[in-house]
Amino acid sequence: MNDQQLLRYSRQIMLPQIDIEGQEKLLNAQVLIIGAGGLGSPASLYLAAAGVGTLTIYDDDQVDLSNLQRQITHYTSDIGTDKVISTRQTLNKINPDTKVIAVKQRLLGIQLAKEVSKADVVLDCSDNFSTRFAINRACVKHKTPLVSGAAIRFEGQVSVFAAGDDSPCYNCLYAESGEELQNCATNGVISPITGIIGSIQAMEAMKLIMNIGESLKGRLLLLDGLSMQWNEMKLRKNNQCPTCKDQSN
Repeated sequence: MNDQQLLRYSRQIMLPQIDIEGQEKLLNAQVLIIGAGGLGSPASLYLAAAGVGTLTIYDDDQVDLSNLQRQITHYTSDIGTDKVISTRQTLNKINPDTKVIAVKQRLLGIQLAKEVSKADVVLDCSDNFSTRFAINRACVKHKTPLVSGAAIRFEGQVSVFAAGDDSPCYNCLYAESGEELQNCATNGVISPITGIIGSIQAMEAMKLIMNIGESLKGRLLLLDGLSMQWNEMKLRKNNQCPTCKDQSN
């Protein structure tokens, strides 16, 4: 770590739980972010600012005027630009030391498995259930920690799924029905909810990388923004889960 990095990250380094060792772990980490929208924007901003060494971001969409209300890595001048490109440009301005790999592609199949296997942590910032289940299966297979977030209307939820032990996976929480349920395009969303949940995803990813604190593994946080109340659900592994029932340490 050079002098500029010591100064840039000094407010983190002075925390005894982090110190030089924790910052070095962040600098050497690889994080996969799937989705560069309402959740991926704040999550990527904080991870880049915090000094995560490599961020790989996948999204197959372009910036639309309706995105700008909540997707804060994009600007009005970015309308029509690939989201991964405008996100990379914004992150490079915040921290040019973070390597940002931007791929305009829906991450599926073999490529999904390859990227998940390389990552230290995966952030699911997608907006549809089919993608979430595919990400979960890949993370369970490769035993890569998954930080999952979702936001709609005034509501948000976030959890950590770490396969390979007695903790549940995403499929333990939700059954795979093949039906797409509600989304922001049809139900709306207030912008700060995505910022809150995306920021928590970044926090959980950093804790996992540095192996500090207590993660949200086995817990689901639920936020009602209208009443500003948090609820916590304890999650248990489903021994009949089709995704993780055969996984062991």
